[in-house]
Amino acid sequence: MSEPDSDAPANATADLQLSSQICFAVYSAAHAFNRIYKPLLDRLGLTYPQYLVLLLLWEHDGQTMKSLGQRLYLDSGTLTPLLKRLEAAGLVRRARDAHDERLMRISLTEAGAALREKATPFPNEIVCAAGRPVERLMALRDEILALRDSLHATAAPDRGAA
Repeated sequence: MSEPDSDAPANATADLQLSSQICFAVYSAAHAFNRIYKPLLDRLGLTYPQYLVLLLLWEHDGQTMKSLGQRLYLDSGTLTPLLKRLEAAGLVRRARDAHDERLMRISLTEAGAALREKATPFPNEIVCAAGRPVERLMALRDEILALRDSLHATAAPDRGAA
């Protein structure tokens, strides 16, 4: 490895160190979460994105595909195959809205609704794995959401939320 340029300002060098990047802190934390969630979700036969869809449907069944995509920040090109796999697994049904055929409604099947009970322990398992008080984790979540919203607000219009 080469030494930093001695003529460069010290903060310029530090600003470009991986350990200084908030984006990498969030990215690597997401990977750590995935390592915790994977064995939990394997028990249900789900991927993490599929779990996120089910979380939204457990909150409110019968949402439109557009609504799911907006809440998950996913475009239809990503969401459609995900929903097709959930449908093939017998966990959701996709159907055109009776009042507006342009809309696709996503509904839980009995099997999809039943998975909710099996997922009930997951939040507590995540809290335990994080080793932080729930209150601190919720405050951190709120800070991350505020950061996400600020970044979306300043992103170029063609790079905004899906």
